[in-house]
This record gives sequence, C-alpha cells and structure tokens, in this order.
Amino acid sequence: MRIILDDNGLHFRFAPLTLTRPLGELRMGIFTNSERWKFFDAGAEISYGTESYLKPVFGRNDEAEVLINAAVIPNEELAVAVFSLGENEQLLLGDQWIAKRGTGENRVEFTGVAPVYIEQRWDLFLKNGIVLSADFDLVKAGRTSEPLSPTNILIGDPDLLFIEEGAIVEASVINTTGGPVYIGKKSEVMEGSLVRGPFALCDGGSLKMGSKVYGATTVGPQCRVGGEINNVIFQAYSNKGHDGFLGNAVIGEWCNIGADSNCSNLKNNYGAVSTYSYETQQEEETGIQFMGLIMGDHSKCAINTMFNTATVVGVSANIFGAGFPAKHVPSFSWGGAEGFVSFRFDKAIEAAENMMARRGKKLTEAEIAVLRHIADQE
Repeated sequence: MRIILDDNGLHFRFAPLTLTRPLGELRMGIFTNSERWKFFDAGAEISYGTESYLKPVFGRNDEAEVLINAAVIPNEELAVAVFSLGENEQLLLGDQWIAKRGTGENRVEFTGVAPVYIEQRWDLFLKNGIVLSADFDLVKAGRTSEPLSPTNILIGDPDLLFIEEGAIVEASVINTTGGPVYIGKKSEVMEGSLVRGPFALCDGGSLKMGSKVYGATTVGPQCRVGGEINNVIFQAYSNKGHDGFLGNAVIGEWCNIGADSNCSNLKNNYGAVSTYSYETQQEEETGIQFMGLIMGDHSKCAINTMFNTATVVGVSANIFGAGFPAKHVPSFSWGGAEGFVSFRFDKAIEAAENMMARRGKKLTEAEIAVLRHIADQE
C-alpha cells in the first residue's frame, strides 16, 4: 500500500525534533511510525505530508492510496481497519481523524482498542512505556529470544526479555518487573549496567560500563549511552557516553552530551513546568511536573554542562562554559550562560560532518539545504 504519513499541522508542536524530520519519523517505543506501518505491511511505500523544505529529503507520493495521521501510533487492530478502508472513506476515533482514502467524505468510526495519540512533544516520553510495551509484543510474536548469558542477573519474567541476534549482554542486572526489555541486533550492554524496563536498546546501540537505566527509556539505533538516565528517548546516532544525569528527555540525532553534564527534570518547588513553544515562540505552561532536556539534531554540549528544568535546545547548537544556559537555546547558537552568538553555518556543517564521518555517514546536499533553511529562520 502507498501511504502518506501526514504531520496533521503539528510540525512546530513537536519542534525542535521535527525541524529536521516529519512527525512520522520520530522514534518512541522501539520504532518510528514509518517503521511501525511497514511492520504491519512489509511492502508499504511510505511518504510524508510535511513542510515543503523537508520534502526533498523525505518526499511525498501524491498517488498514495491512503493518508494517515502521523500522530496516531497504530496497533494491529487499527492497521487492519486502515487497510480495509473503502474508496472515499475516512476512519475516525471520536472527533480525531485517523486515516482517509480519496475525499474521505464517508465517515467510519473506529470501534477497536484506542491507539496512542501524541499531542505534545512531551507525550513522547510520557507515553513511551505504553508504546514500548506494545512494540515489544509485536517484535517477539512467534519468535524466540537469543539466550541471556549466565554472567547476568535477571529479575522478573524472562518472557519480558528479548535479545536479538548478534547482541552482547554481559555481567549486568536486568529487571523486567516494571516492563519489557528489548536488546536489538548487534547492540551491546556492557558489564556492570543496571537496567529496569520498559527499555529498548535498538540496533547497533550500546550501554557503556556501569550505566544506570530507569524505564521507560529508548536508546535509538547506533546511540552510545552511559551514566544515569530515566525515561529518555534518544532518536539515533547520538552519544551520552559518560556519567551525568538525564531524565524525562528527548534527544535528537547526531547529538553529543559531554561528560558529567546534568539536566534538572524537576523544579525546586515541585511545581508544574513551563517550556519554550515553537508555535507561540514563548514559554508555555505544560501542566506536568517532570521534564528534562529536549535537544534538536546535531546539537552538542561540552563537559560539565548544566541544564535547567525543561530546557529546549534547537538544531546545530554548541553549548559550553560554566553556569546554566538559557532555557531556550535557538538553533545555530554558539555559547552558554554568558550569552550566545550565531554558529557560523560552514563551521556547523563541518562539526556535523566530523561526527558523522566517525560512523561512515555524510550529509547529503538535500540535508544541508534543510539545515540552511533552519539557520535562515533564526
């Protein structure tokens, strides 16, 4: 099936993470939504209804058969309902549209198990445990886990641990009493790690020695993570390789968190947090108590960086120095608590490519054009 995953007008709602990708490419649980739909239909052709400047990278197929709301996290029952839509039918759950074919003028109510719907960027970590558990059930259905090495200690139900081929797990403690633990292909949990589910270590990722991980946490493909983390999502190819605390946070791709950096996830007065909104371009109340760092792609911070509760860092920022930087660090910023200047575009691209080269990757001209567009908006 030819599918368009539509941002549903939420592009800026999920920024800075969506400044460089469509909503359907955000990872939570084990998968991105594009990967999840391909799980339900291996032959699906996925394109995106997103901002025009992103289309050269991600594309849109206007001959697609079905338009799907990318903010809806599908379950198997919903996928069947979407694939069964007739011509000009629209699938709804209450007032929320899920998918439509053609004009969508014929309304069909979905009566199955309600899917997860993400409305705010903090829903990514708030609802990560629910989505991770559902993804785990999809991944393990009809399959057998690789054995756990006897050097480890497993606490909880062994059926809630799934280890993919080529993964290495040694001399660690894994606790599944709070939720499942998924260890992806060719990933590694180094000795001395303490892991509580729900947890997903995606393909090629690694937990460094002595890591302390609380659920619900997702370490995306090729990420290197250490220290103490609690309810964090790393998208892909990012590093937090050393000690330091990060909680209730979402980190984009190609980010680096310097050694001993820490981020507050709770105000001293235990009150609800406010955070920067790309929609209103000002601080907005969230109504939630715990929120750490949200960091866009290609951003970096130096050793011993300190972040306030609910700090938002844009794309390609470089943060260093003593003290707490501002709670909103714009894209292509260079500096810290004493202030920021613009990060020269050529130097930012050079830094990005230096990091990517270590993983055998390189920016394409289309990706550079996306970064240029973001830089020009600041």
